[in-house]
Amino acid sequence: MQFWKLFITALMPVLKVLLITALGAFLALDRFDVLRDTARKNLNTLVYYVFTPALVFSILTKTITFRNLVTLWFMPLNILVTFIVGAALGLLVMKIIKAPHNMHGLILGCCASGNLGNLPLIILPAVCKESNSPFGALDICYKKGMGYASLSMAIGNIYTWTFMYNIVRLYSSNNNFDNNNNSTSETVDHENPLQIEATTSSHQRVAKLPKFARIIKTLVEKLNLKVLLAPATLGSIVGVVMGAVPPFRKLLVGDDAPLGILEDSTSMVGDAAIPAITLLVGANLNIKGLKGSGMKVPLLLGIIVVRYIASPMLGVCIVKGAIHFGMINHDPLYQFLLLLQYALPPAITMSTITQLFGAGETECSIIMLATYACAAVFLTLWSTFFMWLVL
Repeated sequence: MQFWKLFITALMPVLKVLLITALGAFLALDRFDVLRDTARKNLNTLVYYVFTPALVFSILTKTITFRNLVTLWFMPLNILVTFIVGAALGLLVMKIIKAPHNMHGLILGCCASGNLGNLPLIILPAVCKESNSPFGALDICYKKGMGYASLSMAIGNIYTWTFMYNIVRLYSSNNNFDNNNNSTSETVDHENPLQIEATTSSHQRVAKLPKFARIIKTLVEKLNLKVLLAPATLGSIVGVVMGAVPPFRKLLVGDDAPLGILEDSTSMVGDAAIPAITLLVGANLNIKGLKGSGMKVPLLLGIIVVRYIASPMLGVCIVKGAIHFGMINHDPLYQFLLLLQYALPPAITMSTITQLFGAGETECSIIMLATYACAAVFLTLWSTFFMWLVL
């Protein structure tokens, strides 16, 4: 009976996500014509520039202090390990399936980068709100859960836009852009509005610099570190600073805070992020990709096995090992999130990255459809097991 209660508790948040995702998918169909290209682009812009930064800023300001920031030091390491484990398993899948070279970047990205922001931001608060929640009082659980999930989003965003972005860029560059020997000029735009440029003139300027400066400048350009300045990342950094530095915190947080109205207003704007993001998840799962893609079923199954079987199993060993050696605090909700980070479907950001480089967009749509459809079963089962494991 206890297992059944945990199963229902884990199932409800996943079903809520899938229902809103399905609504977004229906609204994107031609017959409804609500979340078509223009509307999706405009909503994406609001989410990217306004809703998400406001959400993570308001949550982190209220929940993060210097003391608990120190206790959460393992989360950045854990997320890095999820990327490394996923990438290693992705390489194994590529060798076993003998995937075509033009799919390598997409496979590695989908295996390595989980949806570390959107889904935890929905699942953790929803679990806390369930009547059978095993994580204690609603208000305390909700506050901690949103703080953990926001930090997960911020860290995951940084890793995705440095690690996976550059892997996909390098593979797509080898396939599509490697037409010149020593210099290239390319300008690519994408929907979430980011613009990355590599021009011939920049290479000429680099050539005039001293050798050490040339190495540093080339490294910065190769890594495209400008993507670290995404609004959500900046909102996270400012939120952590405001929450962790006591004088700043007193200005914004609390009934007597002089600038409390600013934090309240930001929080109201941020509340729109979760429903908007979830609708966009559904709208971006483009069913047109099912026709004529040439996607191999074994490859699709390989990615599903990585995301929902191999990675979570290794994650249990890693997190339980860290708990055994005293590297993680004893908060069950925190441990639950660390385990959950290994069992999430691929990051929706992969759709944006493939659109950015025009590499594997159709195949990415199919992977997203399949993995998010499987989430109803696998994510629920793993969430149930993780709850049982940490309690």
